[in-house]
Amino acid sequence: MKRTVWLLVVLLSAGMLTLSLIQSSSSPASASAAPRASENNNAAVSNPLTPPAHGQIPVAFLISEGAVVIDFTGPWEVFQDVHLPKGDMPFRLYTVAPTLKPIHASGGMKIIPDYSIATAPMPKVLVIPAQSNLGPATKEWIRKVAKNADVTMSVCTGAFALASTGLLSGKAATTHHSAYTALADQYPDIQVKRGARFVEAGNLASAGGLSSGIDLALRVVERYFGHEAARQTAFAMEYQGEGWMNPDSNSIYAQPYAQVEEHPVCPICGMEVDPTTAPKSVYNGKTYYFMNEQHKQQFDASPQTYIGK
Repeated sequence: MKRTVWLLVVLLSAGMLTLSLIQSSSSPASASAAPRASENNNAAVSNPLTPPAHGQIPVAFLISEGAVVIDFTGPWEVFQDVHLPKGDMPFRLYTVAPTLKPIHASGGMKIIPDYSIATAPMPKVLVIPAQSNLGPATKEWIRKVAKNADVTMSVCTGAFALASTGLLSGKAATTHHSAYTALADQYPDIQVKRGARFVEAGNLASAGGLSSGIDLALRVVERYFGHEAARQTAFAMEYQGEGWMNPDSNSIYAQPYAQVEEHPVCPICGMEVDPTTAPKSVYNGKTYYFMNEQHKQQFDASPQTYIGK
């Protein structure tokens, strides 16, 4: 008797934990009701997107040398983990590169692209991670895609790649917190939002650094299929971040690090540096320390640009 009661308690506890998943995938009655719930959720979602009546939503991941792995694999995992009430996987994912030549992502990961920009199907969602500088043909491809895409989104310093196309001109955007100043300096016509987890500007969107791309991807899921679909996707991933529900949740990065003698801050990226090992320059009798040699060279070329920032 005791064993039977114990088993019932465990099953009830498990049922409570997985109730939402059972309702969406196991119960015939709830399967028919789920689309109505999704429609109700969509009505409450700001700036909703309309999925196609038939077929999957094509999502392209633009990669080239140096593409930062989490910037594109984080959103990739989100989109591939979305399952609708009938078990459908609504997104079709593929990689695109300037050519079909294998590329090396961060950490040396070798990737063979699915398509080149010359052969890639037109996506409805385009994901642009941080990567090396893009050539003219790739920039033109992004501009072509963005005309008809539901969302063209950058992740981390992928914002620079998107900005280089001119599409962000006059719009708001964000990037990794170490690159706020650089993005604002390089593209003064962009409204750089410090402390934003992600920023939406029409059919363009930009995420902050690295893991922020996961939240922006969940936000895209929410816009297509409602809050519950995004919530269940995060639950299935065991992702407990809630930044996808609050674009201002990166507020900890809104203010630059304070410049103090014990912990100097690189005037280029605003990151704290170790004065015992960091490259340094002296300007007007004051010593400045840098995150790397490249930042030192930028400063040395035009120190007045960075003084007081």
